[in-house]
Amino acid sequence: MSLPVFVDVQAAAERLRGHANRTPVLRSATADARAGASLFFKCENFQRTGAFKFRGAFNAIARLSPTQQRAGVVTFSSGNHAQAIALAARELGVTATIVMPSDAPAAKLAATRDYGGEIVAYDRFTEDREALTRRIARERGATLIPPYDHTDVIAGQGTAALELFEEVGALDALFVCLGGGGLLAGCALAARQMAPDCAVYGVEPEAGDDGRQSLRAGRIVTIAVPRTIADGAMTTHLGELTFPVIRERVRDVLTVADRELVQAMRFFAERMKMVVEPTGCLAAAGAFAAAPGWRGRRVGIVVSGGNVDLAAYAGWIGSG
Repeated sequence: MSLPVFVDVQAAAERLRGHANRTPVLRSATADARAGASLFFKCENFQRTGAFKFRGAFNAIARLSPTQQRAGVVTFSSGNHAQAIALAARELGVTATIVMPSDAPAAKLAATRDYGGEIVAYDRFTEDREALTRRIARERGATLIPPYDHTDVIAGQGTAALELFEEVGALDALFVCLGGGGLLAGCALAARQMAPDCAVYGVEPEAGDDGRQSLRAGRIVTIAVPRTIADGAMTTHLGELTFPVIRERVRDVLTVADRELVQAMRFFAERMKMVVEPTGCLAAAGAFAAAPGWRGRRVGIVVSGGNVDLAAYAGWIGSG
């Protein structure tokens, strides 16, 4: 597939009109005071299926030919892309099979089934999810739509930042969570066009810093499956499409520890009255850590999702 460009993001925005939520941009005086900056939170936890992933999933399936749609789609995901593919496929009359880790949050497994997806479970620490998914695609003649390394998926995810810039104007910095890089790459494409001087940062778990290593090495670095509460960012490498965009358009990749994600979850719950999953807190935790360098500036933060097991969430919130 070809590398995505900004016109792909614009086309995705038109395709998503009337299907994806135009999520709110929220402010917090407490957050501004804490950071010494003006913070703008793009709340994708209020997106359909509870995360930004619906944008890329719907855009990719809608772009398939009628023949491909009749044959169905297959993907692999720890949860948010799974739910997004299941719902987007159902709305477009397409069957969907999703390869999911057996230890995925119960809420994400249940929601994926409720949206009509067929789940094939695997062990994320002993089995190769991509190989398993490719085999299923061959056997069923289905189209593989990966969670991040796909032109139409990246373009769809970039519409989150496109909406943010349309609503609040130019920003000095934009912080985006980083797993496989679909959201970060798409947002970077939008930022380069909408606010050329905006510094874009990816934020990933400290335990899974493959993105930071890749950016510094100038090549894709693969790591072991990281152990982190940010289950949506338990990826082992960036994509062949996401990495070139990130290398060219992202200023740096930062990392945060799980304890910082818990602190961010508590902040969102206590001060902004929002449920945000650990992965969804990556950008905010990174922005708070980097705040001294952005005092008095305008900073965007993509809150990527809110799908979390409530029992685990209660434990994390109560542990602080």
